[in-house]
Amino acid sequence: MTYEIPVTKTQNPKPRPADESKLGFAKYFTDHMFVMEYDEGKGWHSWRVEPHAPFLIEPASAVLHYAQMMFEGMKAYRKPDGSIQLFRPDMNIARMKNTCERMCMPEVPGDLFMAGLKAVIEADKDWVPSGKNTSLYIRPFMFGDEVSFSVLPAKHYKFMIILSPTGSYYAANDAGLTTARIYVQDTYIRAARGGTGYAKVGGNYGGGMRASQDAIRYNCKDVLWLDAAEHKYVEEIGTSNAFFVIGDEVITAPLDSGTILPGITRNSVIQLLTKWGIKVFERKLSIDEIVAASKDGTLKEIFASGTAAVISPIGWLNIKGEDMQVADGKVGTIAQRLYDKLYGMQTGVVEDDMGWTYPLGF
Repeated sequence: MTYEIPVTKTQNPKPRPADESKLGFAKYFTDHMFVMEYDEGKGWHSWRVEPHAPFLIEPASAVLHYAQMMFEGMKAYRKPDGSIQLFRPDMNIARMKNTCERMCMPEVPGDLFMAGLKAVIEADKDWVPSGKNTSLYIRPFMFGDEVSFSVLPAKHYKFMIILSPTGSYYAANDAGLTTARIYVQDTYIRAARGGTGYAKVGGNYGGGMRASQDAIRYNCKDVLWLDAAEHKYVEEIGTSNAFFVIGDEVITAPLDSGTILPGITRNSVIQLLTKWGIKVFERKLSIDEIVAASKDGTLKEIFASGTAAVISPIGWLNIKGEDMQVADGKVGTIAQRLYDKLYGMQTGVVEDDMGWTYPLGF
């Protein structure tokens, strides 16, 4: 189906950041946003691109009381020839569908989503940065804004897409990477079997903020979550999936428990490692096994994968207040190779031999 997306241009454009090396992450927002509404019995309607601005919301809206919402994270990249492309948007659409099903929210048709996404990016295409380690972060999100205190799925929803030119999620060196210290959380949990761990919903992150405060106290950048049942098996690193290189194997937590977010970058990492002939396994891995591997010298690397940071090497784990160095504490060869390949494909400086990039045509 073809969708005509009306565009209302802002009359008060904002100055774009002059120094792309200081963009940070989600500090600036572009001039426009995509918006549409949903009513039960009517479906999605009133789609449009309009100036990015605050909006009114009724204090009794369901989302403010019962957190019925979802979001996604994507990026657009400026290629050397000046054109713009996305990375595996079909994966975001598929994950969004699963999240909406879990949260009893209406599915956004993939073609409508792409029409709205293209329209808002085209309206703000001059905001897509071209500097080293930069991109345009894309945040689609939906929430129930029906006025109701009934603990039932809302009948009215708002869907929006906002854009932010960004730099590195974590501070990066000239090669695009630097190692981080991560806190192993063995008290609180992120998700349990039967919960919303596999869905991209705000509650997963709001419930993790106490653990993040603990991490900060130990001078750590993020949290490594353990499983809810035994506090034994590693799951995710904060906003990213986690990978462990032990001996000649790369290991990551399996998705079958429903507690792990099925990351697009995670999937990409697994496919690339397989193509390169590197043994990669999705299996349960205990924190004790990792400590033992560190002691006997077989723990070679730990890294996280995600849309925001692409690949984040881990140089130290803080376990019960004590730091455990990962190998030599430096960026590992597998992490660097993955970053160079993924970010290179995304920005068009490395050949996309996987068919993952999606040119926008402007």
